[in-house]
Amino acid sequence: MQLTLKQWDLSLGDGQPLFCILGLNVLEDLGLALETAQELKHVAAELDLPFVFKASFDKANRSSFKSFRGPGLKAGLETLAAVKERENLPIATDIHEPGQADAVASVADLVQIPAFLCRQTDLVVAAAKATAAKGGLLHVKKAQFLAPWDCHSILRKIEEAAGPGLTILCERGTAFGYNNLVVDMLSIPAMRQLGVPVTIDATHAVQLPGAKADSDGVSTGGRRDGVAVIAAAAVAAGADGVFLEFHPDPEKALCDGPSCLPLAGAREVLGRLKALHSTLSARNAA
Repeated sequence: MQLTLKQWDLSLGDGQPLFCILGLNVLEDLGLALETAQELKHVAAELDLPFVFKASFDKANRSSFKSFRGPGLKAGLETLAAVKERENLPIATDIHEPGQADAVASVADLVQIPAFLCRQTDLVVAAAKATAAKGGLLHVKKAQFLAPWDCHSILRKIEEAAGPGLTILCERGTAFGYNNLVVDMLSIPAMRQLGVPVTIDATHAVQLPGAKADSDGVSTGGRRDGVAVIAAAAVAAGADGVFLEFHPDPEKALCDGPSCLPLAGAREVLGRLKALHSTLSARNAA
C-alpha cells in the first residue's frame, strides 16, 4: 500500500519514511510563507523526511464573520506558486468549491478536502478528476461526525470518478460533547484497512471549537501541548504521515494560533516522530 507524487519522487505508505505535510494554517503574506517553508525544508532535509509545504488560501469554515480567512483563491494560489518555484517544494492546499478544482490542482500537488466537506459529492468528484489529471494526490480529512469505516463511500466516489491510487485519508478527531474533539487511535488501522495510506492532522485534533475563552465563543481554542502527543500516538498506531501546522509566533497567528506549533520547535518534534516511526518500521520488517 503505497502512493507516490511521481514528479517529486516522494512516496508514503508501507516501507516508506514518515510523510510530512507541514506549513501554515493560512497564508498571511509571502514573506511569512517563505520563512516558514525555508525552515521546514531545512529541517526535513536534515532528517531525510519527505516534505510537502501546506498553507490555505482561504479558511472558509470560520467561527465568526470577522475571522481572518486569507488572501483568497487568486492571490493565494499566486503566493503558493511563488513558494513552490522559489523553494522547489511540492504544495498542499485546501479546496472548498467544485469550481476551484482546476485552478487548485494546477498549483497544488496534494489537494486537500476539508473535513466538513468530505461528503460533498460534487466537490470530491471535481477535486478527484482535476487532481488525477495533473498527476497529484488527494488528501481527504475524515469528518468529525464520521466513523472511520464510513470513509469507504468517499473512496468509492473518488475511484469511480478518477480511478484508484489517488487518495490519502486523514484522521483529525471526532466531535465529543461540546467544544471538544477526541482522537480514537483505532481509527488509524481501521482506515488503513480500506487500502489507503493514512495521516494524522494532530494540529486540528487539539482544537476546542468555538471555545477560546477571550472570544465570546466566536473563535476556536486549542491545546498546543497536545499536538506532539497525538502525533506520536498516531504514528505508534500505524499512521503513514503527519500533518502539522507551524508559525514563527503562534500567539500572533491570524488563525488557529492556539493549536499550531512554534516554528523553532519543528526539529525536536519531527525528530522524535521520525525515531518512533523508524523503530516501528524496523520491527514490522523483521
